Amino acid sequence: MANLNVKNLRDALYRKLKARAKRERRSVAQEVRILLAQALEPAPALSILKLRGLGKELWRAVHGGSHIASERKDWR
Repeated sequence: MANLNVKNLRDALYRKLKARAKRERRSVAQEVRILLAQALEPAPALSILKLRGLGKELWRAVHGGSHIASERKDWR
Protein backbone atom coordinates (compact mmCIF):
# COMPACT_ATOMS: atom_id res chain seq x y z
CA MET A 1 0.00 0.00 0.00
CA ALA A 2 1.07 3.55 -0.65
CA ASN A 3 1.79 6.16 2.01
CA LEU A 4 0.63 9.77 1.87
CA ASN A 5 2.21 12.69 3.66
CA VAL A 6 0.18 15.91 3.76
CA LYS A 7 2.12 19.13 4.36
CA ASN A 8 0.95 22.64 5.15
CA LEU A 9 -2.50 21.62 6.36
CA ARG A 10 -4.22 24.57 8.02
CA ASP A 11 -4.49 24.17 11.79
CA ALA A 12 -8.23 24.84 11.74
CA LEU A 13 -8.80 22.15 9.13
CA TYR A 14 -6.72 19.65 11.10
CA ARG A 15 -8.72 20.41 14.27
CA LYS A 16 -11.97 19.74 12.37
CA LEU A 17 -10.55 16.50 10.99
CA LYS A 18 -9.38 15.41 14.42
CA ALA A 19 -12.78 16.24 15.98
CA ARG A 20 -14.58 14.34 13.24
CA ALA A 21 -12.32 11.32 13.74
CA LYS A 22 -13.01 11.41 17.47
CA ARG A 23 -16.80 11.57 16.91
CA GLU A 24 -16.57 8.56 14.61
CA ARG A 25 -14.23 6.75 17.04
CA ARG A 26 -11.45 6.53 14.47
CA SER A 27 -7.88 7.68 14.22
CA VAL A 28 -7.10 10.71 12.09
CA ALA A 29 -5.41 8.45 9.53
CA GLN A 30 -8.48 6.19 9.33
CA GLU A 31 -10.74 9.20 8.91
CA VAL A 32 -8.58 10.58 6.09
CA ARG A 33 -8.70 7.21 4.28
CA ILE A 34 -12.48 7.07 4.60
CA LEU A 35 -12.96 10.66 3.42
CA LEU A 36 -10.70 10.11 0.41
CA ALA A 37 -12.50 6.90 -0.49
CA GLN A 38 -15.91 8.62 -0.25
CA ALA A 39 -14.71 11.50 -2.41
CA LEU A 40 -12.94 9.48 -5.09
CA GLU A 41 -14.55 6.05 -5.36
CA PRO A 42 -17.84 5.71 -7.20
CA ALA A 43 -20.87 5.11 -5.03
CA PRO A 44 -22.41 1.65 -5.36
CA ALA A 45 -25.46 1.42 -7.59
CA LEU A 46 -28.70 1.53 -5.62
CA SER A 47 -31.66 -0.69 -6.34
CA ILE A 48 -35.21 0.56 -6.06
CA LEU A 49 -36.09 -2.88 -4.72
CA LYS A 50 -34.27 -2.02 -1.47
CA LEU A 51 -36.85 0.74 -0.89
CA ARG A 52 -39.75 -1.70 -0.88
CA GLY A 53 -41.86 -1.21 2.24
CA LEU A 54 -39.78 1.70 3.48
CA GLY A 55 -41.97 4.12 5.45
CA LYS A 56 -45.09 1.98 5.35
CA GLU A 57 -45.56 2.35 9.11
CA LEU A 58 -45.83 6.12 8.61
CA TRP A 59 -48.56 5.81 5.98
CA ARG A 60 -50.54 2.90 7.47
CA ALA A 61 -53.39 5.09 8.80
CA VAL A 62 -53.47 7.48 5.83
CA HIS A 63 -55.93 7.07 2.98
CA GLY A 64 -53.99 7.74 -0.22
CA GLY A 65 -56.79 9.40 -2.18
CA SER A 66 -57.72 11.74 0.66
CA HIS A 67 -54.11 12.70 1.22
CA ILE A 68 -53.57 13.50 -2.46
CA ALA A 69 -56.77 15.57 -2.55
CA SER A 70 -55.70 17.63 0.47
CA GLU A 71 -52.23 18.17 -1.03
CA ARG A 72 -53.75 19.39 -4.30
CA LYS A 73 -55.93 21.89 -2.39
CA ASP A 74 -52.75 23.39 -0.90
CA TRP A 75 -51.33 24.00 -4.39
CA ARG A 76 -53.90 26.69 -5.07
